[in-house]
Amino acid sequence: MFSQTATPRRENGFNDAFVAPEVVRRSRYPSRLTVYSDPPDMEVSIEEFETFALDRLQVLRAVEDAQLRARGEEDMRKRVNEALERHLPLHTNRSKLPPRQLVAERRKDHVSHFILRLAFSRTEELRGWFLRYECALLKHRFKEADIAEKQELLVASKLRLDPLSAAAREERLGDAIHFYTTHEQLFEVDFERVLDLVSRLQVVLQDGRAFVPQSEVATLLLHEFRQTLTRALAVCAKALPQMGEDERLVPVLQNLSSQTARSEYQSTGAAGAVSADSVDALGANFPLCMQHLHTQLLKDHHLRHGGRMQFGLFLKGIGLSLQEALVYWRRAFSTMTDDQFQKGHAYNVRHNYGMEGKRTNYTPYSCHRIITSNPPGPGDHHGCPFRHFSSERLRAALHRDRLTDAEVREVADLAAAGHYQVACTRHLETKIQRCKQQQQQLGGPTDTHISAITSPNQFFDLCISDGKTGDGQHSNPSTQP
Repeated sequence: MFSQTATPRRENGFNDAFVAPEVVRRSRYPSRLTVYSDPPDMEVSIEEFETFALDRLQVLRAVEDAQLRARGEEDMRKRVNEALERHLPLHTNRSKLPPRQLVAERRKDHVSHFILRLAFSRTEELRGWFLRYECALLKHRFKEADIAEKQELLVASKLRLDPLSAAAREERLGDAIHFYTTHEQLFEVDFERVLDLVSRLQVVLQDGRAFVPQSEVATLLLHEFRQTLTRALAVCAKALPQMGEDERLVPVLQNLSSQTARSEYQSTGAAGAVSADSVDALGANFPLCMQHLHTQLLKDHHLRHGGRMQFGLFLKGIGLSLQEALVYWRRAFSTMTDDQFQKGHAYNVRHNYGMEGKRTNYTPYSCHRIITSNPPGPGDHHGCPFRHFSSERLRAALHRDRLTDAEVREVADLAAAGHYQVACTRHLETKIQRCKQQQQQLGGPTDTHISAITSPNQFFDLCISDGKTGDGQHSNPSTQP
């Protein structure tokens, strides 16, 4: 009665095995990958608006966490792919999924990028965070794509490439021609477009021009994407005030930007009431950057402006009130008169608490800001020790904080490799582990893992509570939403 011949399954009226690719190619989203050059021109419900954006934000946070925590390239790839499959899947035209699902996935990817582009245009720090991890996501997807998809994306992105002919190759490169594979296509571009390749000595330079092999065209793609997205974010920042009266979207956009790990860290109040008298006793729980500032303040009875801002806002974040802050800083600057303190420093303390000037209630600096902005000069003590200390100086500071030789090597090696926040996180893990062992909470060696540190105040809260978050649970990357 029934045919034994297998018939391709049909969903939504399409033959998945043969019709899906052609139907998708005729749709609004013929290709899986995009550089988001055209904004979406379609209706999106409020529910989709928020859901799409939250799912993409989860992916970007996963990319960030993978960069901080992954142990090697393959581990990073696995972490990001898992997050993409869970929150923002994007299947190829060769998949056996229904055409409508393929288009829906691409629509979600497209729309969610532009929603977050708007949400993260409010401040320079948010724009920097979004730019960094959108570029990282595109780089990951490009690596995972097949040759045909890569070619489609390169064509769609309209890269300005000058291919080098075989004759010009010999003439322009001379002896340097042996630097490249014989039959690999080369492109001649301005060296500013491939600074990453230049820094890694992977291209030949001549008269301000770089010769880029076909295998490294992704660097050009990412450069153009970064430049375009930077300009687009600036445009969004100017347009954002015009949405001030939209009661539907503005709260959603503000909620989205507040959920990034680069946004302001909200202290758990783990230290309770902090007074001027208790600051010094709490110093053992400070991250290395604040330990250094604290030590220099006690030694010199003075800090330059960058140090006062970084340390003062940190103390504010752990719970030091304005009145107690005025008392603490007056004692710390013991070599100056009351009149000198009132004229030179009391105003700045009140300003940090939003009581002077524009009355902005300033928040503590994030790790990202400390690492990437206002590097310390001679006589300065602000900054990130993992980023700004020499290797010898960093190792000495870690030894003073009672890390073992093996722990010091591990943390210092992470910092030397440019993994500054991972090094700080590992530093905290060793402190918590040692504290647990001293308190005999565990019978033997511990294996403490916490979420990647993104703020000095987060370090302090976790350190003083032995790695527990405000709800009493241990911080663990795998439990993050």
